Amino acid sequence: MGNPHQSYHTIHVAGTNGKGSVSHLLAAVLREAKYKVGLYTSPHLVDFRERIRVNGKKIPEQYVIDFVERHRIMIESLKPSFFELTSCMAFEFFRHKKVSIAIIEAGLGGRLDSTNIITPLLSIITNISKDHMQFLGDTLAQIASEKAGIIKPHVPVVIGEAEEHEVYEVFSEKASMLKVPIFFAEEEQRHLYSKRQKDGKWEFHSPEYGHFTSELEGLVQKKNTQTVLTSVRQLKEMRIKIPSKALRNAFGAVTELTGLMGRWQTLQTEPLVICDTGHNPGAWEHLTLQLQQKAQSHTHLRMVIGVMNDKDVATILSLMPTNALYYFTQASISRAFPAQTLAEKARQYGLLGTSYDTVTEAVKAAMDEASPNDMIFIGGSSFVVADALSLYPEAQL
Repeated sequence: MGNPHQSYHTIHVAGTNGKGSVSHLLAAVLREAKYKVGLYTSPHLVDFRERIRVNGKKIPEQYVIDFVERHRIMIESLKPSFFELTSCMAFEFFRHKKVSIAIIEAGLGGRLDSTNIITPLLSIITNISKDHMQFLGDTLAQIASEKAGIIKPHVPVVIGEAEEHEVYEVFSEKASMLKVPIFFAEEEQRHLYSKRQKDGKWEFHSPEYGHFTSELEGLVQKKNTQTVLTSVRQLKEMRIKIPSKALRNAFGAVTELTGLMGRWQTLQTEPLVICDTGHNPGAWEHLTLQLQQKAQSHTHLRMVIGVMNDKDVATILSLMPTNALYYFTQASISRAFPAQTLAEKARQYGLLGTSYDTVTEAVKAAMDEASPNDMIFIGGSSFVVADALSLYPEAQL
């Protein structure tokens, strides 16, 4: 296809959790700084075209159709995977649109990921948690080693979180071996001031950017912000102009600028309905704490939950709040963990509720039983959130 990925600058983002938020935030910052920005992320929630955007606009449906037709012989001959073909489509579309820079989110791992063909300006690894262990390894060090596969000669790398010693060592040793500068966001941004506002949004103050508010409400967004600020600092070192006002504006309007959905997203009020795509133990360590904080001002917490069968279901269930009413369900995908089995397994962890065959049925039941002052949470899987978003068309971006 003529190496389309070499026609523009790129930033590569890998990690277990947070890479979607970090990718979208960086895209928003660069767009506000007046660059033409490509954004490639996965998975999509409602529309396949969410994966490939330029300045927040989804790839046109006709371009997708034409791309497949244009490369039909190659596709039938090579039989690339879905993700390989989608990555090629993104790279070619960004060349077609003449983007200045593209944010490329790794799909799974890093070392063997389709996106690892790029040589970016900057590599970013958000964090390491136990997920996709059947592919990436059983220990945090093994998983970190796979993610570290995106670290390349002459390309600085930013690490969002590396609290575990073995993870820190893996990244440090790989950077040392390749003689590339490595920046740990938690060390670089130790002077970042933060507090949660009453509406759940984050208020930040940094010596470089002054006061700014983040539209994203999740507890994890403090660490994501540290990662983004450290990354922006490195981009500015490369003489990429990013005014302070552009960063402040981007954090305040990231969903409008990029189409980000499913990150502690409010779908309605009275009753309050929130969804989040967190789907592994690392995500649930934060989500449960946030749910307990948010639920304090509501009469009942109702949880519409479904998971995938390739996840660490036992650990995820062990982290979920016990003071809630559960509506166990399964997404409309073959990898969904059966709702009835999930309900039975959940009882071992003190999580009680009823099972429903579809997300639509589970959400309807929760809504029917909720009072205006209740809180309903929908999550456990990106695919559960995807099914739920189809019920809230006004929430789709």
